[in-house]
Amino acid sequence: MKILFIHGLASSGAYKMADTLRILLRPCEVIAPDVPIEPGPALEMLRGICEAEKPDLVVGLSLGGFWAQKLRGERKLLVNPEFHVSNFMRTMIGEVEYLSPRRDGAKSFFITPELCDEYEVIERTEFDGLEPDAPGYDPAAAACEISLTTGAFATEDELVHCADEFALYYPGRRHDYPGRHLPNYRENKEYLLPLIRQILSI
Repeated sequence: MKILFIHGLASSGAYKMADTLRILLRPCEVIAPDVPIEPGPALEMLRGICEAEKPDLVVGLSLGGFWAQKLRGERKLLVNPEFHVSNFMRTMIGEVEYLSPRRDGAKSFFITPELCDEYEVIERTEFDGLEPDAPGYDPAAAACEISLTTGAFATEDELVHCADEFALYYPGRRHDYPGRHLPNYRENKEYLLPLIRQILSI
C-alpha cells in the first residue's frame, strides 16, 4: 500500500510525522514530497503524484489537510486541516524559516500579501460541489466525495479551529482525539493509526 503524506506550513517531507507513519504502517510505502509554498505549483505537484503513484490514502496535516481536501476523488485523512490559510499567513508576512530540512537546501521562504491573495482565491471554491444549494450540485458525486474524506481533530488544538466547518460539509466524517495541533508519536499511534487502519481496512 502507498500513503501520500502532505506536510504543513513551513515544513517539508522530512517532517517527523512522515517517519512515524513509516514506522507504524510498515511495510506501507510513505511518499512525502517537499510541497512548494506557491499554491499553483503545489496543487499541480500533488495531483501529478496522485496520478503517477495512485496512493491508497492521502494524509494531510494542517496546510497539508487544506491541499488533501482539494484532491477530489482520492481517499484522504485530513489531520487538523486549516481551511483559511490566507488569514493565518497574513499574520506571518515576511521571511519565515522552515522547521524541517528541505531537499533543495532552502532554509526559509517569504510570505507576501500577494501570496496570501492567491490562497484566498482558492479558498473561495474550497467546498465546491458539496453544498446542496450550489448551482450544479450532484448528490451522488457529493456523497462519494464525502465518503472518501475523513477528518481528525485535536481537542486542544492551539492554532487551527476548523472542526465544526469540516463537519458542516462532511457530516459524520469527523473524529476528535485528545491532543494539540501537531500530533506527537503517542497520539499518532493511539489515535490516528487505528483511524488509518479503519479507513484502509487493514
